[in-house]
Amino acid sequence: MTRKKKIPKKKGRVIKDLGRRILKILNRDSNKHYNYKQLASQLEINDSEGKNLIIKKLAELATSQKIVEIDRGKFQINEDRKYHIGKLDATSNGNAYFICDDFEEDIFVPSVNLGHALHDDIVRAYVYKKRRSNKIEADVVEVIERAKQEFVGVLQMSKNFGFVLPDSNKMYADIFIPKSKINGANHGDKVLAKLTDWPENSKNPFGKITQVLGKPGEHDTEIHSILLEYGLPHEFPTQIEDEAKKLPIEITKEEVLKRRDMRGDLTFTIDPKDAKDFDDALSFTKLENGNYEIGIHIADVSHYVQPGTKLDDEAYDRATSVYLVDRVVPMLPEMLSNGVCSLRPNEEKLTFSAVFEMNEKAQIVNQWFGRTVTYSDKRFAYEEAQVIIETKENVIPAEISLTGESYVVDEAIVEATLKLDELAKILRKKRMKEGAISFDKVEVKFNLDEKANPVGVFFKEAKDANKLIEEFMLLANRKVAEFIGFSKGKATNKTFVYRVHDEPDTEKLASLQNIVSKFGYKINTENREKISKSLNKLLSDVHGKGEANMVETLAIRSMSKAEYTTQNIGHYGLAFDYYSHFTSPIRRYPDVMTHRLLQHYLDGGNTPKAEIYEERCKHSSKMEELASKAERDSIKYMQVKYMQDHQDQEFDGVVSGVTEWGVYVEIISNKCEGMVRIKDIKDDYYIFDEEQYAVIGQATKNMIQLGDEVVVKVKHTDLERKHLDFELITH
Repeated sequence: MTRKKKIPKKKGRVIKDLGRRILKILNRDSNKHYNYKQLASQLEINDSEGKNLIIKKLAELATSQKIVEIDRGKFQINEDRKYHIGKLDATSNGNAYFICDDFEEDIFVPSVNLGHALHDDIVRAYVYKKRRSNKIEADVVEVIERAKQEFVGVLQMSKNFGFVLPDSNKMYADIFIPKSKINGANHGDKVLAKLTDWPENSKNPFGKITQVLGKPGEHDTEIHSILLEYGLPHEFPTQIEDEAKKLPIEITKEEVLKRRDMRGDLTFTIDPKDAKDFDDALSFTKLENGNYEIGIHIADVSHYVQPGTKLDDEAYDRATSVYLVDRVVPMLPEMLSNGVCSLRPNEEKLTFSAVFEMNEKAQIVNQWFGRTVTYSDKRFAYEEAQVIIETKENVIPAEISLTGESYVVDEAIVEATLKLDELAKILRKKRMKEGAISFDKVEVKFNLDEKANPVGVFFKEAKDANKLIEEFMLLANRKVAEFIGFSKGKATNKTFVYRVHDEPDTEKLASLQNIVSKFGYKINTENREKISKSLNKLLSDVHGKGEANMVETLAIRSMSKAEYTTQNIGHYGLAFDYYSHFTSPIRRYPDVMTHRLLQHYLDGGNTPKAEIYEERCKHSSKMEELASKAERDSIKYMQVKYMQDHQDQEFDGVVSGVTEWGVYVEIISNKCEGMVRIKDIKDDYYIFDEEQYAVIGQATKNMIQLGDEVVVKVKHTDLERKHLDFELITH
C-alpha cells in the first residue's frame, strides 16, 4: 500500500512588522484617523490579500486597545494607552532598555521590539505587561530622533556589496554597503559609514562609506576611530586656523588702560609637566595690614574669541578639549590655546581675574572681579612646587626640574608657595567639614615611546601642590557664581551658567552599601550630612587597598552627574550652594560663557534670556560626556595594547565585577581590567548569583565573589573592541 503524500498547506501572505508599521503611521499625527484603504496607500499595499491583512491587524490592535475606532472603520492611536517618549539604552547582547521620566525604573526592550531603534535614539514606545510573567516590557513604535548617523567599523566585502561590522558593541546591526557606495575602501579597512536608509523589511540598515581610516590595529587608525565613534573632530578646518592667525595679538596701551594692571604683582603658574596650555596663574602680595592679596588670573579667551565669528562657532560646537592618552584635541586652535591665550612665563597676557584679600584664617575680607593684564614670573610643574612644600627649601633637584638641571627658586616665590599651601589647606578643611566629598581617585597614566606605544604604567595621585591649585580654582569658581547669583541675602534672577551636582540617588547608594558591606564598610544614608561623612570615611578607609579602585569607581557611579545649567541647585559633591566654571576657558566653552556674562553684569547689563544659555549648557554637558567616553576608550585601548606584550605573565588581581556571562578582574599593579568568561572556568560549572555578587560552582560550591583576590593570565587581546580576556589561574 502506498503511503499518501501529505500536501503541504499553502501559507498565507505575511507582511513583516505590519502592526508596528500601522502604529508608526498613526503615531505621526495622533489626532488624525485612517481607514484601511488610507493605510494601504501609505504602506504601498495594493492587493486585496494585503488589504485584508490590514483589516485583520486593525481589529487586533483595537482589541488590545492600542488604537481606537472613532467611527465605523476609522482608527486613530489610543492616547490613553501607554505610549511614552524616552531614550533607548542598548546593551551588548542585542536587547535594550527604555529610559523615560514617566517610570522609576528602566524598562526592558527585547531585541524583537527594537523597531530599528539604536542606542541613545529618542523613541516612542508602547509599555505593557507580559501576560504570563507580568513583567513590564516596552515595544518601540517610532524612532523620533536618531542619536547618530555615522559608525566606525571594519568593511567586509563580497563580490557586489559589503557590510561594515561596527566597532561599538551597542550597535547590533551590520551596515549594508552597495558596491557603488564603497568610496575606494578595500576589504578589511577600518572605515566611517553613514546610514542612508533602513527599509522596513530589512534586517540591516543601508549606508555609504564616507571615510577610510586605515588598517585595524594601527595606532593612529584606532585613536582616530575613537574620536569619530563619538562624533568628535580631530583637526581644525583651514578657515578656522586662518581666522585665528588673523587675530590682533598685540597688547596695546589703549587695551591696558581699560584693565587693572597687575604686571607688577608676583605671579606664577603650577601645571602638569607636559602641559602646553596654561589657563590659570596665581599672584601673591603681602599687604601692610598683614593680610594677603591673592589673584586667580585666567586667560581672557573671550577678548579674542568674539560671538558671531566662525572661531566662536567652532569652539561652541566642540565645547571642550578632548584629552586622549597620547594627544590633546583642543577646543581652540593651537595659535590661541598654546600661544596667545596661554599664560606662559615671562610674557604679558590679557587675563580675567578674581582677586581676594584674605587673612591668616583664609577668610575673605575683600573681593574684586574684572579684566586685568598680568605677567607670569615663573612656570612650575606640580612636582617642583611639591618639593618646595615638602622641603620648605628653595632648591629644585635635577631629577624633578623641568629643565633637567638643578636650580634655585627665588625666595619670594618660595614664601608665596608655602603661604598659599597653608591657606589652601584651611580652605579644604572647611570645605570637607561642610560636607564636600573627597574623590582623590588615582589616575592611570602610560609611559609612551616615540611611536606612542605603551612601555610602562604609572599612577598619578593628587598631592599638596595639586590641591593648592584646586582649592584656589574652586574658590574663584564659587565666588564668581555667588557674585552673580546671590545678592543682599537672597538669590537673584540673573541668567548665569552654573555647574550643578544633584544629591545622590538613594537606590544607587543602597546598592553601593550592599557591595561595600561585604568588605566590612558602612554608609549612613540617614541624611545629607551623614551620607557625605560616611562616603568620605569609606574613601579614606579603602585608600591603598586592593579593592580601592573598584570601590571608588562604584562610589562615583552612585553619584549624580555634574552638568551645566542656568537653573542653580548647588553642587552636592563640593558642598557649595553656588558654583560655576570660570577657570578654564581655553579648554571649556561654558567658562567662555561665564566670562562674557560676568563682564556683561560688571558693565551694568540687564539679564539676557535664559533659554539661549540653557540650550548651550545642554550642548556643553553632552559634549563633555562624549569627550569623557572617548578618553576612557583611549585608556582601554592603551591598556589592551600594553597587555599584548605581557601575555605569558601571571598577575595578581581583584574581582571588580560579576555578571551572568563572566567575572571582571582588575590587575592590581596596572589597573588593567579584563574578563574571565564563566565557560572558561574549568574546575566546576558556575552559575551567577546576583544577590551575592558572585558566581558559584554547582558541585564544589566554590564562590568567586566581588572583591576576591585572584591570579590571572592574558588569554586574548582585542585592540579593535578594546577588550581583554583573562584566564583564571587561582582563586
